[in-house]
Amino acid sequence: MKRHSQRSSMDSEENAGRKTAVGRQTASSGPKLALILRAMKHRNFRLFFSGQFISLSGTWMQMVAQSWLVYRLTGSAVLLGFIAFSGLFPVFLFATIGGAVADRHNRHRILVATQTVSMVLAFVLAVLTLTNLVQVWHVFALAALLGLVNAFDIPARQAFIVDMVGRADLINAIALNSSMFNGARIIGPAIAGVLVETLGEGWCFFVNALSYIAVIAGLLLMKIKVQARVPLPGSALASIAEGFAYVWRSVPVRSLLLLLGLVSLLGMPYVVLMPIFADQILHGGARSLGLLMGASGTGALIGALSLAARRGARGLSRIVAFSAAGFGASLILFSLSRSFWLSAGFLLPVGFSMMVEMASSNTLIQTLVPDNLRGRVMAVYSMMFMGMAPFGALLAGTLAHHFGAPTTVAFGGSICIVAAMMFGLRLPAFRREARQMIIALQMAGGDPADETTGGGSVVAPRPR
Repeated sequence: MKRHSQRSSMDSEENAGRKTAVGRQTASSGPKLALILRAMKHRNFRLFFSGQFISLSGTWMQMVAQSWLVYRLTGSAVLLGFIAFSGLFPVFLFATIGGAVADRHNRHRILVATQTVSMVLAFVLAVLTLTNLVQVWHVFALAALLGLVNAFDIPARQAFIVDMVGRADLINAIALNSSMFNGARIIGPAIAGVLVETLGEGWCFFVNALSYIAVIAGLLLMKIKVQARVPLPGSALASIAEGFAYVWRSVPVRSLLLLLGLVSLLGMPYVVLMPIFADQILHGGARSLGLLMGASGTGALIGALSLAARRGARGLSRIVAFSAAGFGASLILFSLSRSFWLSAGFLLPVGFSMMVEMASSNTLIQTLVPDNLRGRVMAVYSMMFMGMAPFGALLAGTLAHHFGAPTTVAFGGSICIVAAMMFGLRLPAFRREARQMIIALQMAGGDPADETTGGGSVVAPRPR
């Protein structure tokens, strides 16, 4: 009896311990999840997030199907570079105008207009492809028109985030926005690979056109408090010049954008060459292409979620340097692989480090920039992130034609490592200037988020 009671007592204590452990685990996981999803408390951001996720999944489907369509019609690595160039070059040319428009006009209305036009363009491409009337020049022309729309859409969309959540949740909203972008990057290519093999590229374009309905509906359902825009002095050209002058004067913003531009120019074009890797190097088809793109997207999603769990911007400048170097190293490893699953495995850190570098740079820039310059500075960000990509795509297509896709990707990865080391050497000056900018913003009444500045104190911590 005594042994039985002792055993019962021990069992009771063990069960109590298990319940306590479970309770602690639940209590700890609850706040952590709330921390990661804190921007979701804003209704407008929830509508934006859900609509964009559906729409971007369709966009990734179209990107994969479009590159495969061009490759199927031409078999040319050079034209793969040219199609990417035609879609991204208008962003480089007109993003600054789009940024000025975003600072002068209602960003919500701009987004409704750009998303509607994008939907029409996708429908046109779908009809041409499904009726077997599509020619390569059609794809080039429609890609260029979509790039022109994106030159106005991207700066407005980036600047609109603060309108939905305010400064307090800005960092988390940027990270969640990146998570959504890369979640779509996993789903879209995977669906596209199956649809292209079974039904053809046209149905991918048609599904993408339908997906825009979700984001347009989400935008129209929002209750937007119209921000009173202070009229900008001078002409639109002077307004654009002011944005460039601010970027050039600011050492932290300039350093981040230069690194981002170099990575986009020489590292990011690995995506353009992915059909060649899937077909010639790894001996697969459209489904293999979708899986490779999905692997890169999975890594990027993990990277974005890791940033969403962060409370502030402390340490992000060092993370930018390490992630840029990691991106380059992972690209080199990917270029050396001749096994499909090993290549897919290497694309996980490629996507992870690329997303961490891009989203961390976005976060730091939006933390440092004043609201009245946000649209124009994010336009320069768009030029560096997406606007440099067409030149990189053109260069990558040409180099791949002469030296092969693996050598081209390895070269780009090496340059990314060198650029990351140069950025790392400038970190002391970066931190000094960033701290002064944060203090200046607080003194001017444009306080950065408390989680960035340490509880709103005027003596802000140095970004590390």
